[in-house]
Amino acid sequence: MPINPSRNASPYALATLDKVAVRTSEGDALLDNLNLTFGSERTGIVGANGVGKTTLLRLIAGDLGPFEGTVSRNGSVAVLHQRTDPGPGETAAQTLGVAQAMAVIARVLAGAPRDGDLEQADWALEATIADALAAVGLAGLDLSRTTAGLSGGEQTRLRLAGLMMARPDLILLDEPTNHLDVQARALVADVIGRWRGGVVAVSHDRSLLRRMDRILEVSRHGVTIYGGGYDAYVAQRALMRQAAARDLAEAERELARANADAQRRTEAKSRRDAAGRRQAAKGGQPKILLGRQAERAQNSGGRDTLLAQRQADQAQSALATAQARVERTRALAIPMPPTGLAAGRTVLTLDRARWNAPDGRVVVGPIELSLVGGDRVAITGANGAGKSTLLKLAQGALAPSGGRVDRPVRAALLDQEADVLKPDETVIQAWRRLNPGGSDNAAHAALARFLFRNAAAHRRIGDLSGGERLRAALACVLTGVAPPQLLLLDEPTNHLDLDAINAVEEALNAYDGAMLVVSHDADFLAALRIDRTLDL
Repeated sequence: MPINPSRNASPYALATLDKVAVRTSEGDALLDNLNLTFGSERTGIVGANGVGKTTLLRLIAGDLGPFEGTVSRNGSVAVLHQRTDPGPGETAAQTLGVAQAMAVIARVLAGAPRDGDLEQADWALEATIADALAAVGLAGLDLSRTTAGLSGGEQTRLRLAGLMMARPDLILLDEPTNHLDVQARALVADVIGRWRGGVVAVSHDRSLLRRMDRILEVSRHGVTIYGGGYDAYVAQRALMRQAAARDLAEAERELARANADAQRRTEAKSRRDAAGRRQAAKGGQPKILLGRQAERAQNSGGRDTLLAQRQADQAQSALATAQARVERTRALAIPMPPTGLAAGRTVLTLDRARWNAPDGRVVVGPIELSLVGGDRVAITGANGAGKSTLLKLAQGALAPSGGRVDRPVRAALLDQEADVLKPDETVIQAWRRLNPGGSDNAAHAALARFLFRNAAAHRRIGDLSGGERLRAALACVLTGVAPPQLLLLDEPTNHLDLDAINAVEEALNAYDGAMLVVSHDADFLAALRIDRTLDL
């Protein structure tokens, strides 16, 4: 039987935040004076890592109380967390929330019902479960399996199926498509797109955000709501950047005019004062008259000077405001140094290369692949198809079990965790380790180009956000004496916010070496202008 995703698709407010504030453990404002309403529309939440997106979900869910203000809910609310570790021995049926209902039916069918079993038995449960599992791509899943034995993506989809069956009025989703392959992403996005209740989703998945009715952007400056999905959000932000740039240019011109006017008034006053002194020296007028003239001139000149100073101060304040707006909307830029790779030079050859697991199972291969200078190749396929293993073969971290791998140029592998870096080292220590021939001056200069200036170069890797960590990894592997001419990328955008993803896309577009990329993000691959695709 088809599933009705929500029994009570509500036209009224399902959750309301009234003058809500949240403080960090140090007492700093994380979210302040929030006035938001969530109904049966689909809301996508975006913003830099660490600004409070997940905190906002916890407020709506009731898992976190506000420091100030009130949060009210008018309907049932359910949460799909980004990562939930299953309990010991937890089965798929328990995760789905149907274990007890299945046990009731089993006892009735076995002829050993308990009190109340006959009344509680849901004879449509089997069909309802089948529909829910099929909707998330888990048709035929054995519900007696332990949840821990499923992949992370399968666990996410199983919990989403459980939400569908629970039919809450409002669902809260924290990065629901992270770690999912292309097919699973599409299934989850389709479920969310058809949901008839309210949806609030924290996500950097642009294909999912396109299904939203509005985008709520959280930043350290507050919350801004944009009507429409992701593409409308991008267009509106671009207009805001253009307006901010125009306002800054006008503020700079106005300040220059105010300063010039103040200078002219000062010079005019100086000339009048000098003329008055010369007139007084001639002695042609009574002293009392000269005194009154001097007093009037002094008062007039003082008013002119004060007016000019006030206008200059106002212009300076307007300039500071305009500069802040530009800084708020300015996109991050990551420079990419040249690699010197000649067009057409072979950088990687896989000749019937394969790799077997220790038990003899073929994980990937045999693969025929050749990359030359400037090539950009994407590796696609379902989770478990061997994409990451293929990158490690190309890197040389794994030796082929058969066939041949030839890589005559320097390569660097960057994955979603930036494992090339160590959590306990600082950014500059990582640069020195990966570039042993570089000097201290070269290290500071290289890191500064990637916005790790002065004290920022001495931050611990473990304290960096996902975007900062990837930026540090790019700085460390690309700015040495001999930058790698082959980049191997394994889901590099998984933990990045949208601004960081856009910055990485622009940076990689400027990279002149060859590239082998694993990613389930279709927008990311399109932005990199992939030449061809190897589907595993």
